Amino acid sequence: MTRLTTCPDAEAVASRAAALIGRQLERARAERGVAHLALSGGTTPGHTYELLGAEHDVLERVELWFADERCVRPDDPESNYRLAYEAMLAPAAIDPARVHRMEGELGPHTGAERYGRELAARLADEGKLPVLDVVVLGIGPDAHIASLFPGAATLSAPEDAICLGIEDSPKPPPERITLSLGMLHAARSCLLLATGAGKADAISAMLGEPSRHAPASLLRRGRLSVIVDDAAAPPPRLR
Repeated sequence: MTRLTTCPDAEAVASRAAALIGRQLERARAERGVAHLALSGGTTPGHTYELLGAEHDVLERVELWFADERCVRPDDPESNYRLAYEAMLAPAAIDPARVHRMEGELGPHTGAERYGRELAARLADEGKLPVLDVVVLGIGPDAHIASLFPGAATLSAPEDAICLGIEDSPKPPPERITLSLGMLHAARSCLLLATGAGKADAISAMLGEPSRHAPASLLRRGRLSVIVDDAAAPPPRLR
């Protein structure tokens, strides 16, 4: 069952999310010595990263990955890496060796292939998908997650697919790199954040019946935590 938490405002969402991520990372370190955290872009996750970046000990022995990236240079305003760098990586002085960036500037297919190889080399047992400890996700008004959009062919990628290149994203820029739905299913936990009335319908769709028209509804619910503010909260009957 999905764990849904409603907070009064966006500030409270970011605070609750940062605290939950901290606990999940601590548990991963205790069990395996190191934690693997994957980041997404977006305003709501960005403030959560600022809070994490201010607590340096939370990110000790944490390796940082990305759930998706736009095919732009890392210093481009559209880059998810740039958001994470400015909000968390630089303030927390994270060792670059612990940051695994999607190389969007290489293009969707070369970038996805290289990132898939890196994830497999670092995290995969033979014959299995790599397993991330925590994946932080935003959600679009159309209920897309990472760069997995409604009805897209990427939702039907092979079960062993790790990372996918996209040439025709309905949201600009069109070229992107994303973790596969299988990778999100394999993660030990996913945390989805949403704020604002513009996300209310997407959250309701996510909590409804699984559908390719609402990619967020395809997440593995037993491993999913959702934190929203009052404006994005679903009607009581869906909670």
